[in-house]
Amino acid sequence: MARPTGSASRAPAASVPRVSVALCTYNGSEFIEEQLRSILDQSAPADEIVVSDDGSTDDTPAEVERVFAAWQGEHPGQAVTLRMIRNPAPLGVTWNFEQALAACTGELIALSDQDDVWPPERLALLAAEFASRPPLQLLHTDARLVDEAGRPTGRTLLATLGVSAADQAAEHRGHALDLLLCRNIVTGATAMLRRDLVQQARPFPAAWVHDEWLAIVAAATGEVDLLEIPLLDYRQHAGNQIGASSLDAAGKLGRLRAPRTARNARLLARAQALQERAALLQPAPSAATLALIDAKLAHERRRSTLPALRPARLAPVLAGWRAGDYVRFGLGLQDVLRDLAQPV
Repeated sequence: MARPTGSASRAPAASVPRVSVALCTYNGSEFIEEQLRSILDQSAPADEIVVSDDGSTDDTPAEVERVFAAWQGEHPGQAVTLRMIRNPAPLGVTWNFEQALAACTGELIALSDQDDVWPPERLALLAAEFASRPPLQLLHTDARLVDEAGRPTGRTLLATLGVSAADQAAEHRGHALDLLLCRNIVTGATAMLRRDLVQQARPFPAAWVHDEWLAIVAAATGEVDLLEIPLLDYRQHAGNQIGASSLDAAGKLGRLRAPRTARNARLLARAQALQERAALLQPAPSAATLALIDAKLAHERRRSTLPALRPARLAPVLAGWRAGDYVRFGLGLQDVLRDLAQPV
C-alpha cells in the first residue's frame, strides 16, 4: 500500500466527520515530541487533539505546549486545536483515558499513547474505513514493535499477542465478540472508534482496562474489525504502563505457577460488570448475545469456586471442558491446565 506524504488541511464539509485524538500522558517528556509531531504531521490532520496529563511530575505538559506552538509556527493556517487537561493527582490509565475520550468532540476518536510514532497515513486510512462502513464501531490495527530508541525488534503486535490468522478471519466475519469473550485482542493505541461508543461505555467499570471494555461494548452493539497492516511503531521500554506481553512458552509456564485467586476474582468481576451493563446498552444486544454473556458469567463463577485441593478440581474442570466452555470463553487446554495446576 502506497504511503501518502506531506500534510494537507482538511476542507470543511458536512460529509467529512471531525476527528479527535485522545492522547494520554504521564511523565512522558522523553518521547512526547516525536509522538505529537507524528500526530500533527498526518496527511489528513485531526481537527482536535485532547491531551490528558495524569499528574506528571516532569515537564510533559510544558513540552506538549512547546511542541504544538512550534508546529503551529511552521504550519500557519492549519486548523488543529489542542486541549490540555491536567490532573492534580493521577487517575490511573483507564480513567485518564475515559476522561480524555469524554472530552473529545469529534465524531471519530483515535486513541494515542505518549511514546509511539504514527506513519502519516494512519488517520486517513482509519477514517476512510469508517466512512465506508456505517455499522463499524471500533477499528484496530497491527503495530510494529520497536525498542526504546525506535529500532524495529522484528516483531509485530498481533504476532506477539498470539492473534492467529484464524482469529483475524473470524473477526472479519463479524465474530469479534466471540474472540473477546475468550481474551482481549484490541490494543487501545491501535484503535479508532466512534464517539457514540464512548457515551455507551461510560462509566468504565473498575474491573476492566479501557481498551478491553470499549472493544467488548462495541462488539456487543455493532461491528469491530481489524486492519492487519502495522499503522504505528509501538515502543517497548521500561516505563510502559501497559505494553505487549509475550505469549511464548516461558510466559505460559509462568502462568501455570502463578496463584489463581486474584486472577479468577478479576475475571469474575469483569463478567459480572459486563452482564450488568449489557442489558442497558443501546442498541440492545441480541438475545443470543445476552445469552452468551450470561454463559460467560456462569463459566467464570464455576472457575472462581474451584476447590483449593487440586485433585478435587478434576471433575468440575472436565465437566467444563466437555461442555465446551473452556474453548468458548478462554484459551482451551491452556486454561484447563491453569485451573488444574495453579496454586490458590
